[in-house]
Amino acid sequence: MYRLAKLGFTQSYTYFAWRNVRWELEQYLRDLTQGPPKDFFRPNFWPNTPDILTEALQTGGRPAFMARLVLAATLSSSYGIYGPAFELQESRPREAGSEEYLDSEKYQLRDWDLERPDSLHDFITRVNEIRRANPAFRRNDTLRFHPTRNEHLIAYSKRSADGRNIVLVVVNLDAHHTHAGELEVPLHDWGIPDDESFHVHDLLGEARYVWRGWRHYVELNPHAAPAHIFKVERRVRSEKDFEYYA
Repeated sequence: MYRLAKLGFTQSYTYFAWRNVRWELEQYLRDLTQGPPKDFFRPNFWPNTPDILTEALQTGGRPAFMARLVLAATLSSSYGIYGPAFELQESRPREAGSEEYLDSEKYQLRDWDLERPDSLHDFITRVNEIRRANPAFRRNDTLRFHPTRNEHLIAYSKRSADGRNIVLVVVNLDAHHTHAGELEVPLHDWGIPDDESFHVHDLLGEARYVWRGWRHYVELNPHAAPAHIFKVERRVRSEKDFEYYA
C-alpha cells in the first residue's frame, strides 16, 4: 500500500474495516496521520466492499452500520461504501466464518428495493451534508483523540486549516448496549479559556448544549443514535452582542 501511494495513487486502500475496538482504531489512525505515512499516504476508509462483509456488520445490526459509517466518514478525509448492500444493511455471509456476501453481486444481478423504509439513505445523506459543510473533515493531519472513561466510547476532533471550524465526534463502539462516560476536551488547543462557556451543536440530532470546562458527560444508545457529531461554537463578544464562529 505504501509503495503504491509513493508511486502516485491518491486513494489508498486501508485496513480500517477490521479495526473495531478503541485501541485498534486509535493506534491505526495515529500511525496513518502522525507517523511517516502522513507525508505520502491518503487513506480511503471503506466499512464494506463487494467482497468484504466484516463480522462487525454481520452481527451488529443497524447500529453497527450507522457507527461504522460515521467512523469512516469522519476519521478519514476520503471514504466510501459499497452502495445498496450497505444502505440496506445486507449482513448475511455466504457461510459461517466467511466475509463473502450470501447474495453477492459478483455472481448475479440484483434488484435492490432502495425505497425500503429501513434504508439508511437519509442517515447517509445527512452525514455527507455534515462533511460538506465542515471543512475540518477534509483534513487528516489535525485528527486528535481524546480520553473517555469508557473503552466502548471513542472521541476525537478535527480542525480546519484556519482553526475556525472545530468538530468533535463521539461514537459508541458497542452495537448492542448503551454506554456513558466522561469525555475530556482540549480547551487550550481550541483557544477556549477554562472558565469560558461554549456551545456544542449535535449535527446529527440537532440538539445544542452549553459546556464549561474540559470534562463532560456523554451517553449513547446505539439503537437510538450510536454517535454524536458536534460542531464546537465558541462565543465571542462583538458590537452585535454575540457572534458564533465555526
